[in-house]
Amino acid sequence: MRNVSYYHGKYISVAEKKAKAIKSYEKLKKKDPEITPIIIKGRKLARTWWGKAWNDNLESYSDYSNRLPRGRGYVRHRAVLDLKIEPGKIKAQVHGSRAKPYQVDIKIKQLGNEKWEKITEFCQGKLDSLQELISGKFPESLTDIFTDKKKGLFPAPREIEFECSCPDYATMCKHIAATLYGVGSRLDENTQLLFLLRNVNIEDLINRTINEKSENLLKNAVNKSSRVIEEDDISTMFGVDMDTDN
Repeated sequence: MRNVSYYHGKYISVAEKKAKAIKSYEKLKKKDPEITPIIIKGRKLARTWWGKAWNDNLESYSDYSNRLPRGRGYVRHRAVLDLKIEPGKIKAQVHGSRAKPYQVDIKIKQLGNEKWEKITEFCQGKLDSLQELISGKFPESLTDIFTDKKKGLFPAPREIEFECSCPDYATMCKHIAATLYGVGSRLDENTQLLFLLRNVNIEDLINRTINEKSENLLKNAVNKSSRVIEEDDISTMFGVDMDTDN
């Protein structure tokens, strides 16, 4: 049987946590109408390929494996009141034990030009549209390159720096962990934010394919024109009409 007295005065239900977070959000929104909270719908922290891949990448590193779980409850309880993604930066306001939200600042190292060039080269001819990329419905070979720890799109711990205004001196507090999970949820809504965060142009991946197809079409057109010219030359040379119906 559960020891009720042990929880008395300490235990706070999920409903209470959400209610406090929502109250904090409403108060904050009056000051800043542009805030964008993280709201997890359903049991999964992320639903799309990109959101899941972001979370899986973070959880795959031993540096974070023991620290991230602290943030799962926080992000589920709507504690991330505001989260914005900019080139190389993630800024968040997270509800905690005090009335004023904690400020979380995360810096993500820019994806190197050489690495990005290799990714775009690898994607050449393998993507048909931007929508295909955004939806995560692409060949498995691209999944491997995108998620590769050394060559892929997602950042490694050494490429991530963070700080929080809370008094918790742990390397990664629960507010930072909740923010990182919040990014996965945000990528569900807008995949292109990952490319913005890594400071690369998502259209580069598509342009290579478009250029390749255009070159092939032009090449085929030139070859066809050459054949037509050759047939005209033959007709003139022999003074006969070439039968092109067959």
